[in-house]
Amino acid sequence: GHFELNVFKPLIIHNILQSIEIMSDSSKTFALYCVKGIKADKKRIKYLLDNSLMLVTALAPKIGYDKAAHIAKAAHKNGTTLKQEVIKEGLIHENDYDKIMNPLKMTKPK
Repeated sequence: GHFELNVFKPLIIHNILQSIEIMSDSSKTFALYCVKGIKADKKRIKYLLDNSLMLVTALAPKIGYDKAAHIAKAAHKNGTTLKQEVIKEGLIHENDYDKIMNPLKMTKPK
């Protein structure tokens, strides 16, 4: 048989091991100086979530795509929330809106 000799194999292995070491060191440094001590600003997260126009996709099955798009555009134009616009238009009752627009439920399969 033929020997498969690759004179570059030691160099390739050296570079792979060096890359692994660099990644390991950078991960430790990132964790120590960037991630450690970070805390979520729950008030800000809730504000951004409540004012997110992307949640309009949850309304489409209930009120239809066209009405949902209209609601999102109106909320964006008027600087209001989806909830305010939906209630103003009379498309969904406030209690029903709160049941539909539960972001936690949206993150899990049905």
